Amino acid sequence: MKILSKDLRKGFIKLEPEHTEDLWYLSQVIDQGDLAKARTLRKIKLGSEGDRNQKVIRKPVWLELKVEKAELQSDSLRVSGTITEGPEDIPNGSHHTFSVEPFTEITLTKERWLSFQLDLMKESVESRQAHILLIVMDREEAFFARLKKSGYEFVSMLKGNVQKKRVDEKISGNFYKEIEDAIAEMETRAPFETIIVASPSFWKEDLMKGVSPDLRKRMVPATCGSVGMTAFDELLRRDEVRSALRKDKVTKEIGKVEELLENISKDGNAVYGMAETGAAADAGAIACILVTDSLIQKARDEGWYHKLDAILKAVDSAGGEIVMVSRAHEGGKKLDGLGGIGAITRYKMNR
Repeated sequence: MKILSKDLRKGFIKLEPEHTEDLWYLSQVIDQGDLAKARTLRKIKLGSEGDRNQKVIRKPVWLELKVEKAELQSDSLRVSGTITEGPEDIPNGSHHTFSVEPFTEITLTKERWLSFQLDLMKESVESRQAHILLIVMDREEAFFARLKKSGYEFVSMLKGNVQKKRVDEKISGNFYKEIEDAIAEMETRAPFETIIVASPSFWKEDLMKGVSPDLRKRMVPATCGSVGMTAFDELLRRDEVRSALRKDKVTKEIGKVEELLENISKDGNAVYGMAETGAAADAGAIACILVTDSLIQKARDEGWYHKLDAILKAVDSAGGEIVMVSRAHEGGKKLDGLGGIGAITRYKMNR
């Protein structure tokens, strides 16, 4: 993310997303009621009403919207609302939707920027995500995923051309070569800084013995109980992987969720669900609150985001930490199972 200018006393930040991941950050800070200004295309009618020769053209204009909804799509963020500022021929109060894509300049104005929102903006600007590949494999299959700031992205899989053998028999060297070739193809634009390779047995060690020295020195071995898409969630919880990824956002999120779950299992300093978490926030008792992006989106879609926003503002005012947890990994799924919100408290709450 590139910050072009900002004045927090006036409540605005002018920014330019540079990657699709930056759109995720923007989706987490843009709220209903914010003002969002960007260059967009607006349909303009030329000619008199009812005139057969009347034409409709799409004219580039700068519009400011009072945000009603923001939807994150695969490569854009769609922002909808009512127009508050624009050319004279476009009436204020009419509805419009514009798409924010990488390299779209947008100005976002809020009555109050919460500290966690500013932290997210700072993180999107300053942090450089390591280029990390995740591999889970056995003697017959290998699955590949790229680590993202908000989870992971499945890339591809390989199926080895092998006959069924005893489970303790070694893999054919050809399958190792196929895996190495697949990695090389993925690295055509940029090499991976770290390659986490996991397997249920000794397959990972055999793979590492069979690849080039350059590739081997970038590999971190890990253990997983199964092979397939669910193994990636398991992989991100492993201590050796957390160590390798300790600066990464997704690792922090999973660690915080696990800390919350541990406190809940021990009947310790933890609450979860909107009611209990809201009561703890009102009491100023929250040290760290966790909320999933799916709950935030649900609150916006169903029109009760103001309740969630009040909880977050109370935690922020009391100096508590706010952690947004992505639904794209197992930590987010577990937190969604608790209602999408929970908190580690400064002391044990009475229930």
